[in-house]
Amino acid sequence: MAEPDPLTEIVDRARRLLAIREHSRLELTRKLRSRGFDDAGIAQAIDRLVVEGALDEDRMVEQYVAERAAKGFGPLRIRAELYEKGLPDTLVDPHLDTMRDDWVAYMAEIYDRRFGTEPPSDRTEYARRGRFLEQRGFPSEMIRRFLRRPD
Repeated sequence: MAEPDPLTEIVDRARRLLAIREHSRLELTRKLRSRGFDDAGIAQAIDRLVVEGALDEDRMVEQYVAERAAKGFGPLRIRAELYEKGLPDTLVDPHLDTMRDDWVAYMAEIYDRRFGTEPPSDRTEYARRGRFLEQRGFPSEMIRRFLRRPD
């Protein structure tokens, strides 16, 4: 019986990973490397998947931004997470910018879910709520404007 082609084996493994969820090149490279595949074969496999359209980082960013925003995370946190996945700002920024008008609504939704509609009772509570929103990845100026809004 013929020995399986190593490139085909790498491509098949990568396709299975991509069937679960979208990946960036860096994520896919790390996962394939951890499974013992060599870097040259991984690079060839990834190039093939890009040409086929199975690996599309732009599509991955679009889906990731929409999913994380819907879960109540802000643009700063999402940008940092995508940077860790090896994606450049030039690819990420257009997707974050298209949602520019929606960020306050996402922030208000996560805020109301956590704190209700009562305004902060004192400066300590104001600071606590601000830190919560900051940890979710919303810009500090947006948080200040939001917390000082008249109800």
